[in-house]
This record gives sequence, C-alpha cells and structure tokens, in this order.
Amino acid sequence: MAQPLYTVTVMEQSQVAPPPSSVPATTIPLSFFDIPWLLCRPMQRLFFYEAPQPTNYFTQAILPTLKHSLSLTLQRFFPLAANLVCPPPQTHKPYILYAEGNSVPFTVVEAAGDFNHLVASYPRDVRELHHFVPQLPPTHVSSDKTRVIPLMAMQVTVFPNEGICIGITFCHMAADGRAFHHFMKSWASLCRTGGDLTCLDRSPPFHDRAVMKDPNGLEQNFLEDWWNWGSAWTDDTGLINDFAEKVRATFVLGRAHIEGLKQWVKGQCMNKEALELEPLHVSTFVVTCAFIWVCLIKSQYNGASDFSDNSELFYFAFVADCRNRLKFPVPSTYFGNCLAICIVALEKGELLGETGIFEAVKVIGNKVRQSETEALRGAETWLLDWKEKSETGTLVTVAGSPRLGVYETDFGWGRPKKSEVVHIDVTGAVSLAECRDEEGGIEVGLALSRKNIAHFTAIWEQSLKLF
Repeated sequence: MAQPLYTVTVMEQSQVAPPPSSVPATTIPLSFFDIPWLLCRPMQRLFFYEAPQPTNYFTQAILPTLKHSLSLTLQRFFPLAANLVCPPPQTHKPYILYAEGNSVPFTVVEAAGDFNHLVASYPRDVRELHHFVPQLPPTHVSSDKTRVIPLMAMQVTVFPNEGICIGITFCHMAADGRAFHHFMKSWASLCRTGGDLTCLDRSPPFHDRAVMKDPNGLEQNFLEDWWNWGSAWTDDTGLINDFAEKVRATFVLGRAHIEGLKQWVKGQCMNKEALELEPLHVSTFVVTCAFIWVCLIKSQYNGASDFSDNSELFYFAFVADCRNRLKFPVPSTYFGNCLAICIVALEKGELLGETGIFEAVKVIGNKVRQSETEALRGAETWLLDWKEKSETGTLVTVAGSPRLGVYETDFGWGRPKKSEVVHIDVTGAVSLAECRDEEGGIEVGLALSRKNIAHFTAIWEQSLKLF
C-alpha cells in the first residue's frame, strides 16, 4: 500500500525566551549523573492533539497563548533555553550557561495529509513523522575549540480542521525523562489555565546541582571517558535518511495480559525449587520488559530451525530514577539527570527456551531490586559497559517509561491523541508509555524493518494467547 504523502509549509520561524530580565546569568555545572548523557543523541518526542479548528483560528487564538505560556514556563525551566558549553578536552568540564537573550527556536508549520494515519498504531513509514521534528541549531565552535551547543528546539504543526502536533528536540544531558515531562506538563498547565502562575508555584523545578554528592569520584571517572571518546563525537543531530524499509508501530499490552503474565510468573516460581531462596520482583515494568525482550529475540529467529551457539549473550538495558534511592536527599522536582543505567544479560538459549519470559523476569527483576537499595553499585563502569554492549549488536534498550504520564500533557485541547518517541528510528530502542485508552495498560513503540515488524507482530500475538 502506498504511504500517504505529507507536505509542510513554514508559517513562522521565531525565538521564544523567558521574559526580559527575569532570569539572571547562570552557570550550572554538570553532575556525575549528567555527564554520561553527553554521548547521547538528541531526544525527539511528538505530541499529537485533536483540534478541529481552521488555521486562522490557530494562528489568532491558540498560537499567541502557546508562545506566551512557553515564555513564562522557560523563566522557571531556563536551562532548556540555555547552551551547553564544552571546553577543549582535558581543560574544564562542560557546563550549562544561561545568559540574557538566550532563547528556544520555535517553528510553526502547516501540514497537509492524513492526520488519523499519523496517530494510528499499525505499521507506518517512519519517515512520515520526520516532517514534524524540529532540528537543533548548529553548534558554534570558537577559535579555542570550545563548542557552544543549543539544548532545545520546538516545532508546532497545525493540520487544518484536524489537529495540532507539538514536536520537541532536546539534549538528554540537560534533563532526564522525569525532568522533561515536568517541563512539558508545566507548560501545558500554564497554557490551559490562561497563564495562571500558581501551577508553576506548586511544583517549581529544583536546579541546584550541589545536592548531588559524589563520594566515589564518579564525576572524574565519567569525564575521562567523555574526553577519551569525545574526539570522535559529531554533531549528528539530524535524522538518518536511509529509512526506506523501516516502519514504526504501536503495540498495546493490556491490563488483563499484564496480570496474566504476573500470575504465570508466580506459578513458575511455585515450580522452581531454586527460587525458594529469594522471591522475585514481579512488577508491571518487569513483566512488560521481559515479554518484549523475548518477543524481539524470537522474532529475529522467526522461521529459523538452527539455534546454534545458544551461549551467545543478549543484553537488555533500562534506566532507574534515583531521586528517592540515594543515600542523600534529592528533591522530587530536581531538574537534570538522576538515572542509574541498568544492563542485564541472558544467553540466547535461555531467552528462546520455553521459560524465556521467566528467565528474563528474574534478571530484570533482580536488577530493579538492586537499584532500589544500591543505585550506584557498579556505576564506575556504566559508560564502558554501555559502549561494549552496544558494539555487540545484541543490546535492546528502553526509552521512556509508563510512569512519566505522557498522556497527562493537556494544553486545553484534551489529552494527546498519540505521543511518539521519534529517535527510536535511529537508536533502535523500544519506547514505553502508559496506555492512553486503558488504565493499567502499556503502549510499546517499535521501529523495525517491514519484515521484522511482521515477524514481531506474529510472535507478539501468538505469545499473548498464552496469558
């Protein structure tokens, strides 16, 4: 089936800044939690909303409120309007610098095409969403090789009489998922309430990096890794063009299936004498990740009869929010990164076996439990482990989390009709979010080749019948 075509017309290109003189010049040092994300490509997320108004109504009534509320929100979340300053390696560590006049690029476009197709769950050409993703401005390099990197860009796309898409590209080292969605919900609330600042006063972001204690010297460890690898770092902020055979699709793991998975795992525990030593950590996140991991690996071997080299290791990576898991207090509204990098491994034979999901639940659950009490255990090798496992070609990573509440981002037009994590087209990660239409369910986003998405769909549907 031919893919629908989308055309976009740029209506406005501007800059949105905090109100004049509302934020003093500020330097924010990076914490040891921020530094690993210097090597991460920019995050790209889209929010689609149903809004059946003509373009002239959007430009006259909606757009001014969007921009004004964004300006007020950036006053509190000013690091997103700032720049990352990277001095030459081995001199000084990178830092965030906000100066008067810093702003966020804000592009407004009008799109022609099938809005409902974009927010569907069935496989669609990944390139269709790229029209709605903003690009970060280019890095400025000074004569002494210092790089100055903008941290965020925005694009608002109006589909006349159908909907609105808000697209954001931002650098992960400035904010993790929890911090970013705190910003998005604050902006949405301010827009929805017509500029009522009490919504910002109730939950202000906390910017002081001094709360991040580093008794183990992780900052220097990560900086050395960054300096060693930084010479190969490029400003690859765009989207790769070789996507002709790649599609993205959304799969829903409903509450009933999740409960069925949990009960099946508990039943397996009753049959495993070895597990009398320690109970499993069986949460929605754990069983969902285990189910996805097994389905993905099985789909790679769809139709194959030769499962040689069953000892080959496969890896699964996710992050754990550490705001309430450290030995020192960190405010819940801390704005920055506060994530532990968690990687687990299983042999191919274990994942493809009859109890593959159970084996995956064991290792993922144990890692989650460990992160709750020893969040920084093994942190000194986070970057090295990630680099080594990525190079194997057998690493599956997770982007997003059901706990982020992406469908609570209401600008006054209701909940998003769909939210997409676009950078998984490049990274190959699996995106997770709470289910929009079923409480307790999980949405899973994948970007794979057409052949692999068909294999995955078959394995997914076949496996769901077991629970």
